Amino acid sequence: MANNKRERQKANRDQNRLASSEAAEKAARQRRLIVYIALVVIVVVLVAVVALSDNDDDTADHQRSEGCPAEDGSSPRTIDFAERQPSCIDPNQTHVAVFDTSEGEIRVELDSTDTPLTVNNFVTLARWGYYDGTTFFRTDPSIDIIQGGGPHTESPSDPGPGYTIPDEPQFPFDAATGQVFDGPYRYVPGQLVMARSGGPDAGSAQFFFTTGTNAALLDGQGVYVVFGETDDAGLAVLQSVMDLHEAGGPLGGAPSRTVTVNSVTIEVS
Repeated sequence: MANNKRERQKANRDQNRLASSEAAEKAARQRRLIVYIALVVIVVVLVAVVALSDNDDDTADHQRSEGCPAEDGSSPRTIDFAERQPSCIDPNQTHVAVFDTSEGEIRVELDSTDTPLTVNNFVTLARWGYYDGTTFFRTDPSIDIIQGGGPHTESPSDPGPGYTIPDEPQFPFDAATGQVFDGPYRYVPGQLVMARSGGPDAGSAQFFFTTGTNAALLDGQGVYVVFGETDDAGLAVLQSVMDLHEAGGPLGGAPSRTVTVNSVTIEVS
């Protein structure tokens, strides 16, 4: 009888130890699960914080691109915009655009009296660095022009900054053909002029310089807005660029070597 009693006691002790071991293992599994869940929550929170921070940065960049750039040209380069440039210049001041090119410097006094909207647009884009590092991608001796201002594609088909600006002044418009006509502008060597497509209010950022008397062939249209004029030294640089002309393509041709606009800076007085 004593042996049976001892065997039962031993069996009970074994069962108790097994139950205790299973309880301890279960508690350990629960602790590990709690730690794992806590780590997952921490990771999710961190990812959310980083994403929110990135969104805040994106929003700040977007808002910055919708305001006026720093006058000293220190704002980050921006070539795409959600809307037209705000009013950022004092049209009563004199603005000179300085083109630093691989062929020499071209200084252009801008006409903010007669074309304040166009000048404001050009000055503001220049301060955003829109024209920096671009090229003169077209030369056309048949009408004596040099064209540039297309940072996306370096071509006349460049999509532009994402908006267009009003014509100055508003030209007559033929609704049947979709063309503007009979503008007031006349073209002589040394002018800085807005390029455009055929419809109304179609300028945005591309420009051209007139370099010779053949530019007068554009007088019959007169709708390319003249908003600046260079001096004799600038015209000499432009004519040296035209001397590099190499025929080809549907729009006249291009310089035989790359002519880079390193920067366009604005002087105000």
